[in-house]
Amino acid sequence: MNERRILEALANEPTRRQAIAGVAIALGGLVLGSTKAWAGTEDGISHTADAIHQEPVFTASRKRVYDALTDAKQFDKVIQLSGAMQAMHLPDKPAEISREAGGAFKLFGGYIMGRQVELAPNERIVEAWRTGGWNPGVYSIARFELVEQGSGTKIIFDHTGFPQGEAEVLASGWKAHYWEPLEKLLA
Repeated sequence: MNERRILEALANEPTRRQAIAGVAIALGGLVLGSTKAWAGTEDGISHTADAIHQEPVFTASRKRVYDALTDAKQFDKVIQLSGAMQAMHLPDKPAEISREAGGAFKLFGGYIMGRQVELAPNERIVEAWRTGGWNPGVYSIARFELVEQGSGTKIIFDHTGFPQGEAEVLASGWKAHYWEPLEKLLA
């Protein structure tokens, strides 16, 4: 009688293939559901406030945009145009930006720092990115995908992995201290 119950129980359990398919369907639902998390957000912050997605467009080539983001002298001009150094009373140190994967960068007087994870010239920049106000060892991922948009360039920007509660200030900071001054520089 025990063997019969065991066989019945095993017959009612899903096969390994069914279990894998169920997990795949569940994860697919999570991915599809995550697109709804972005719906209706004007500031580019997900409803769960754990990611930022922005798509600024510039009237410049992908090369020009890439160079402005990866060349320290050009990015110093972005910093000056942003006014952040004066507003935040940051030390007046020039930007340091390595143009090699694995290299370090320090921006805004060293307040923003990190490592270049991936550099695909004129196409993509991926950074391990942090502010000086975060706990030591805490890094987020900032991804800049450069896409041709007519005669200009759209940056498909995603920022993830930052500390909880930082989304709003980071989203406004990207706009005010990166996109707006970058637009002025590239005009």
